[in-house]
Amino acid sequence: MAYAEKRVSQAKGKKGKVTWRARYKRPDGTWGSEPGFPTKTTAENWGEEQEAAIRAGRWIDPELSRKHFGVWAKEFMKARQKRSRTNDKRWDLLNEYILPKWQHAPLISITWFDVDSWAQTLPCEDVTRGHAVSLMSTIMTAAVDAQHLLVNPLAGRRRSKEVLTLASAEAKREETAEKWHRPEDVILVAERLGPARGLMVLTAGFTGINWGEGQGLHRSKTLLIRREPYDGGVWTCPVLRIDQEVAESTLRDEDGKKLGDVLALEPVKTKYRIRDIDLPPFLALLWRYHYDDWPFDWMLSTANGKWWRRSNWGKVLRPAADGRPELDRCQGRSARPKWEPIAPGMTMRSLRHTADTYQEQIGVKAPLAYEQAGHKQPGIKGVYQHPTPEMRQERLDGLQEIFERAMRNLGLRTLWGRVDLRKGSPWR
Repeated sequence: MAYAEKRVSQAKGKKGKVTWRARYKRPDGTWGSEPGFPTKTTAENWGEEQEAAIRAGRWIDPELSRKHFGVWAKEFMKARQKRSRTNDKRWDLLNEYILPKWQHAPLISITWFDVDSWAQTLPCEDVTRGHAVSLMSTIMTAAVDAQHLLVNPLAGRRRSKEVLTLASAEAKREETAEKWHRPEDVILVAERLGPARGLMVLTAGFTGINWGEGQGLHRSKTLLIRREPYDGGVWTCPVLRIDQEVAESTLRDEDGKKLGDVLALEPVKTKYRIRDIDLPPFLALLWRYHYDDWPFDWMLSTANGKWWRRSNWGKVLRPAADGRPELDRCQGRSARPKWEPIAPGMTMRSLRHTADTYQEQIGVKAPLAYEQAGHKQPGIKGVYQHPTPEMRQERLDGLQEIFERAMRNLGLRTLWGRVDLRKGSPWR
């Protein structure tokens, strides 16, 4: 049964001050204590409340609830390992935004009002603020699961809307503008980059593969054949099989300190990302030439067969899309012609937006659009609807027409001077 102990301070400046310490029996039979109560009655009442909570199965150890958020966050990161890129993003959010504010805050002291107010002051995009709050909530929920807290004060709460100024509204308008590219621009950037690099741009722009999926394309997964019963026969189509990706991540110690960057092959993020992507005729033809000419197993690799690093790929794509100045020849450097801008801001992500936009433009049916993009179709329709050969052929015809029309508009008949893409085509 809980009781109280009298405590008389001997500390300088507080000598003779009387306080009371609550003593109560913990679940394991040992005696717990909590000091600092002004009266015997308040100490006894607090101890009895602890024992009542223990009997009811809802007791939280006060010592655990006072654990600092930073200490618990590191325990959480060690125990809840995710895919490499997910771990990287979590550590970046913790080190850059969350821990500078909350590292020494006791778990029990964190409130939704304080977190919501803090989030509005973060010097980053609103989506990043949302990710930071979401990660904090995930860590606090884990604290509940580990019996450090009784409830998560952040769970299920909606952040306050950002207050826009004229300047921030204009900036947001620019952020959301033009996140897709004209097919003419995709073709011109691909032409400028050359066969191997340009094929990466074309494939992303017309199929929607992401960066890691492209790097993980092995020769054995390339130009396989889809076969489906159709109209008394068999419908066939060349495909790229996506079931793995290359992740660029950062090795870290237990405290999140960076130890170095690595490239590693991983399974794709979800089961919906495992898919066979149907190739329209022009892309299948280009892939066939690339398959025959490319000497390495990783089909969208660097010129020496290694995986691209994102930063190195950016150094290649940026001038091809954004343009570059002319450079004269000098010692140790060849002359370099000027490149005019084609599609400023083009990225692998914007090319993925482009591919999905093309599918919407040509009316690709929902079950096929979701399948080819590697997404889960929401709702009950995702259970009952499935792609058919007719849907697949309509998509291929539509993408082929987009490409052919863009080639006509550009006055091109070949890419990279290697393949006459007009032979046998309707635009001759």
